Amino acid sequence: MTQIAIFALMLVAGVGVPLMAALNAGLARHVESTFAAVAILASVALAGSLVLLATTSERPAWAGLFTTPKAYLLGGLLFVFYIGAITFSAPRIGLGNSVLMVLLGQLVCAAIIDHFGLFGALETQISFQRLAGLSLVAVGIVIAQRAKVGGL
Repeated sequence: MTQIAIFALMLVAGVGVPLMAALNAGLARHVESTFAAVAILASVALAGSLVLLATTSERPAWAGLFTTPKAYLLGGLLFVFYIGAITFSAPRIGLGNSVLMVLLGQLVCAAIIDHFGLFGALETQISFQRLAGLSLVAVGIVIAQRAKVGGL
């Protein structure tokens, strides 16, 4: 897969984040429970993941699961935390505010992970230019959301 195709893939994945948040917030309203909506979404995600696994040529080395550093398994808990937080917050502070705060958190955390090459990530130093870009994003979020009624 080319880098351009990977960037396009991630752009489409980014479109899915607010859609998922809005859909799961709606599900929570219908089942009258944030946590039930999280469990339902996680169950559907598990089923979808198993279908993908069964229909691809990938053959996991399941034995590696037992030697994997336990910290890597925390991603599952972070998934549940994120889904719960966005499902809870979107109807209360707005989808835009929720997603923009998530985006800011993602950018800052990603910069730190990249800077130190944590978890095997490609090491990319936080330069002045990168820090300035992150700061502009943060300021942009505040400006965009303050302009909204009920914004930050």
